[in-house]
Amino acid sequence: MVSVTRNVFGELPSGGGTVEKFRLQSDQLGVDIISWGCTITALEVKDRQGEASDVVLGFAELEGYLQKQPYFGAVVGRVANRIAKGTFTLDGKKYQLSINREPNSLHGGLRGFDKVLWTPQVLSNGVQFFRISRDGEEGYPGELKVWVTYTLDGGELTVNYRAQTSEATPVNLTNHSYFNLAGQGSPNIYDHEVTIEADTFLPVDETLIPTGDIAPVQGTAFDLRRPVVLGTHLQEFHINGFDHNFCLKRSKEKHFCARVYHAGSGRTLEVYTTQPGVQFYTGNFLDGTLKGKSGAVYPRHSGFCLETQNWPDAVNRPHFPPAVLRPGEEYNHTTWFKFSVA
Repeated sequence: MVSVTRNVFGELPSGGGTVEKFRLQSDQLGVDIISWGCTITALEVKDRQGEASDVVLGFAELEGYLQKQPYFGAVVGRVANRIAKGTFTLDGKKYQLSINREPNSLHGGLRGFDKVLWTPQVLSNGVQFFRISRDGEEGYPGELKVWVTYTLDGGELTVNYRAQTSEATPVNLTNHSYFNLAGQGSPNIYDHEVTIEADTFLPVDETLIPTGDIAPVQGTAFDLRRPVVLGTHLQEFHINGFDHNFCLKRSKEKHFCARVYHAGSGRTLEVYTTQPGVQFYTGNFLDGTLKGKSGAVYPRHSGFCLETQNWPDAVNRPHFPPAVLRPGEEYNHTTWFKFSVA
C-alpha cells in the first residue's frame, strides 16, 4: 500500500504562489516531492537494521531551493545537460539559448524547469505535475506541454516524463537528485560500490561538451561494467571524479542502467530506464558552502547523480540519438529507482 499526503511547503516571494509538498509512503520508502521544480526533497530508505535514513541531498525549507544551488533533486529541462555555446540549428533556422554556464547552456538555461512552479494532481500511488513552457522560453522554439509523474511501489520510485510540442524543439528531461546511500550529510561517497552497464562513453572538452567521439570504456577509468569502490577507483586512475555520459542501450524498452551498493548500510540502488544515456556525476562542484538538512554541509564528492538522459549536445550531433520532438509526436520516457537492502 502507498499513502499520499499533501501539505504546504512554503510561499514564493512577491505573491508568486504556494509550493506544496507531497509525501509518498510505502512500507519500504518515504519520498517527499515539492511542486517547485518537481523536486525530490527527501528519500528515506531503510538499512539492513531496518533504520531509515534520508539518502538525498537538499534543504528542509523552501528558501534553500530558491537560492543559487546545484539542482538538488529537481527535474531539469527543456534540455538537460549542456548545449554547446547555447546554439543549435533546426530545420534551417538558428536558435540562441540563454547562456548560464559559460560558454554553454546548461539544464534549460537561466530559468529552467527546476525554477518554476508546477501544477500538481494527486494520484492513488503518487503525484503528477504539469506545466506549459511557452514558445521562446529561454530561447527554445514551440509551446511545450510537460507532465512529470512520480509513483511509488514498495521499494521502487518510478518517474515518467511526457511532452508534446507545437513546433519542432529539442527535449531532454531528467531528475537531478544527489544520492548518498550512507545518508545525506555523510562526508563522501568513496565507500560506495558502483556499476554502470555501458560499453562506451562520451569524452568531453574542457567545457564538458562531448568531443563527438564515442569511446570504448575498455581499459579506462570509465569501465564500470564490474563493481568498483569509488574512492579506490578514483585514486587508482588519478581522476578527480566523473561528470560524463555513459552510453546505454539505444532501446525504448526498459533496460538496466546502474547499480550502487553501500556496504556499511546494505542499501542498494538499481536504476532502470528507457533512455540511451546516463550522466554519472560525483558532485565535483560541491564545495561545502551550502548548508543542507539537519545542518549538514555538502563538500565535494558528498553525493552522486545518475541522470538518465539523451546524450549531451545531441541536437548538434547528427550521429547521437535524435533529440528533436515534433508536433504530433510524444516525448515519453521512464526511469525506475529501485531500492533494496543486501
